[in-house]
Amino acid sequence: MTEVNRGGNGSTAVDPEAPVGPSLRSVSEPQAAEGEESGKPEFHRLWKAVTDNPFDFTSWTELLQYCEQENHVTASRQALEAFLARYPLCYGYWKKFADLERRAGFNSRAEEVCVQGLRAIPLSVDLWIHYINLLLGTLDMNLPESAHRIRSVFEDALAGAGLDFHSDRLWDLYVEWEKEHGNMRKAAAILDRVLRVPTQLYNTHYDKFKEHLNSHEPKAVLSPEEYQELRTLCRQSQKVEQAEQTQEDKAERPPGEEEPEELMQKIREEVLLHRDKIYQYNEDEVRKRWQYEESIKRPYFHVKSLDRIQLRAWHSYLDWEIAQLNQDTKNSSQGDGSKRIPKDDHRVRVLFERCLIACALYEEFWTRYIQYVEPQSVDEARALYRRACEIHLPHKPNIHMHWATFEERHGDSTEARRVLQVLEKNVPGLAVVRLRRAALERRAGDINQSEALLQEAVAESKEKPTMHAFYSIKLARLLQKLGRDLSKARKVLQEALEISPDNDKLHLNLLELEVSGDPWASAEAVQECVTRGLAAPLNPHSKILLSQRGLQFAEDYGNSIQSVLSMYEGHQKLLQEFGGTKREAENGDEDPEKLSKSEDASAADVSAQEATTMPHVPITTPPPPVMGTDMSAGYGAYNNWYQQSQYGSYGYPNTWNYTQGYYPSS
Repeated sequence: MTEVNRGGNGSTAVDPEAPVGPSLRSVSEPQAAEGEESGKPEFHRLWKAVTDNPFDFTSWTELLQYCEQENHVTASRQALEAFLARYPLCYGYWKKFADLERRAGFNSRAEEVCVQGLRAIPLSVDLWIHYINLLLGTLDMNLPESAHRIRSVFEDALAGAGLDFHSDRLWDLYVEWEKEHGNMRKAAAILDRVLRVPTQLYNTHYDKFKEHLNSHEPKAVLSPEEYQELRTLCRQSQKVEQAEQTQEDKAERPPGEEEPEELMQKIREEVLLHRDKIYQYNEDEVRKRWQYEESIKRPYFHVKSLDRIQLRAWHSYLDWEIAQLNQDTKNSSQGDGSKRIPKDDHRVRVLFERCLIACALYEEFWTRYIQYVEPQSVDEARALYRRACEIHLPHKPNIHMHWATFEERHGDSTEARRVLQVLEKNVPGLAVVRLRRAALERRAGDINQSEALLQEAVAESKEKPTMHAFYSIKLARLLQKLGRDLSKARKVLQEALEISPDNDKLHLNLLELEVSGDPWASAEAVQECVTRGLAAPLNPHSKILLSQRGLQFAEDYGNSIQSVLSMYEGHQKLLQEFGGTKREAENGDEDPEKLSKSEDASAADVSAQEATTMPHVPITTPPPPVMGTDMSAGYGAYNNWYQQSQYGSYGYPNTWNYTQGYYPSS
């Protein structure tokens, strides 16, 4: 059976290509379970509940409880497999799964379940102990290879979870197991190791080390090198043995003859004198961490949300641990002469992993861990993205888009494309995702594919007029600015106006498209746009903008003063018709930001009202934010990323005001 592998830094490494859980079947395919449970409507009801809403944690626990009570092995196995694929950090259910297989007589399956669980949560002290006890109960300990295997698993356990603040039980179990097998020196070595680890019960380990040392001869518990060094040192310092030294210098003590008790006690004192320094330093490390550890009230995974105090506690702890590492690194680079225990970033990584057990449903902690890891290893950062997006946060768009950006930044556009495609499949209806896909293709040099994605979005949103208008504007801009095809862009907007004649942004963008063309050939088209807009059921503000822009075009490019005056008179009548409330707009005195909102802000309302919504998702995995909401800082924040203030609300600024000097006030 494949054990959990350890990485180069001593941590338990999770193969990014290996499955996190068992070979899991789909939730929607319960053939084996249904076969065993045929004729039991309660099982079918519970299974349907988790199939319809896989994020309903309560339905899952009801299903698992029912299977356990009814003692149906096949149904329980499939339910546990499906559940742990969704919630792999629930270590208690991995233990239940292993016990299920063992009771059914499948010891190898029980071991494999434990291994799969430890791949998902290598920091679980409880699961490591459960796995070790399983091996102790199933292996033939009379075989020499069995002891070797147990010891190997213990070492894997310490590499994976030995630095956890609450790992004391694991260390104690290892020590006691070595003692039971008569390996006093190995037991002492383990106790010696844990003296350097800040744990909750750090002081009890030192007490056990002293008791172990006093209960046996130093030669039986110390390494040969340390024992010989201390023996030589202590014998030289014993004045009472000066008379004996002449004889003993010439010949060693005969085999089997014991060392003097006084010498052994002196050796013990020297051992403890050295360990006292280590203990005091470790005690100081524990004291520094104690307040952070006490502030963590829920170190295990649960679907219930954590309060702000708990989230701040994790951030504060991470801040402190990283600062400790940076300070230690700085001291080392400056030649700090203090004799400190060497540090690497293993402890920082362990704390991040502990944090991600309790905060697995929070993007902010995944993002922070990735930002910490990426400068050291792109592959490790990629593995973290995969864990976050494919297991814990399959419906959180922000971190998926960060992942896609990460892959594109590191030259893998194919993977970035796949990530966005999966996200759009999981969370349909988010405009920001479709726009990201189109932008990715454009940056990759495939304008045709970018256009095709927007055309597909236009076609699929015909039943949602405002989203249809939004995508049509994006497509028209692409065709106009990159495709240099004004005719095609005009057709897109005109077709959109047939579906949404009351959409002011379509009218304004079509007008801007005509204005941006050849001024000698555009006069008639501009006039047609203005006339169409004024006849449409638009709000007064939009009609004034259309009229004002038409007047501006006539002033800049009109062929005759009569055409300019005609546009001006029409504009004045429009202002009078609406009570003159927008006179300031004509004069350019009103703040453009107060006149309109961006098209993307409008799209936020559309997404909230019309975008395809997900099935009900409980608090365990909140529905992803709609486009336009605050999606955190960085490239993932759609508003910050796409909002273009220079375009105003529909593609051009509202700053013209010099017509006031040409015409009298009406």
